[in-house]
Order: sequence, then C-alpha cells, then structure tokens
Amino acid sequence: MNKEMIASIDAPAAIGPYVQANKAGNLLFVSGQIPLDPVSGEIVGSTIEEQTHRVLQNLEAILKEAGTSFSNVLKTTVFLSDMNHFGGLNATYAEYFQGPELPARSTVQVGRLPKDVLVEIEAIALIV
Repeated sequence: MNKEMIASIDAPAAIGPYVQANKAGNLLFVSGQIPLDPVSGEIVGSTIEEQTHRVLQNLEAILKEAGTSFSNVLKTTVFLSDMNHFGGLNATYAEYFQGPELPARSTVQVGRLPKDVLVEIEAIALIV
C-alpha cells in the first residue's frame, strides 16, 4: 500500500518532524492540530471555544486538501489541558460535527500541550 503525504497551505505547517496528514489507501490520518494561524503561526484565541474553532478550521483545511470532509471522519482524539473545558469543547465541536454521521471520539486530559494551548485534535477519515 502506498503512502501519500497531504499538506494544505490553509493549515499551519508542522512544528516538528511530522506531516499534517498521511493518506494510505482510502484512509487519512491527520496529525494533532492545535490553534495556530496558518499564516502567522501564532496561537489563535484564549478561550476553549476560540481555540477549538481554529483547531477545527485547520483540520477542515487538511480534510479538504485530501478530498474529504467532516462527514467522513471516522474517529477523533481530543486532548485537553483541563477537563473543565469539556463543555466548551463540545459546544464548538458540535458546530462542525453534526449527526447522523458523527465520528467515534476519545477525549483525554493531558499534562501539557504544545505551545501551552488548551486543545489539540487528531483525526482518522475515510476518503470516498
């Protein structure tokens, strides 16, 4: 099976030795996205809602570059700096992921995220 790197200019470049996403067959594996502006590389927002919007906009740009969309996301993993942000995350997340084609999801609190952001989201999507 061939692997193809996916990169969108509408999402921030990787801040380490990894790619935005890899396509393998009809699956897309998107690296964790944090709330960085794609142009400036600066953190966007100070609230969980603002940061989640930017993260999901970055994720959407990568999905689009690969020829897929939120409706084809199979699984997300959400990393929060504080589980007290769960409600704000869910409210914003629900604006992007609307039923009946919701993905499976895990949400975990972690000790620290890159650049001390509040949220990071990675995804696995189907390319149809």
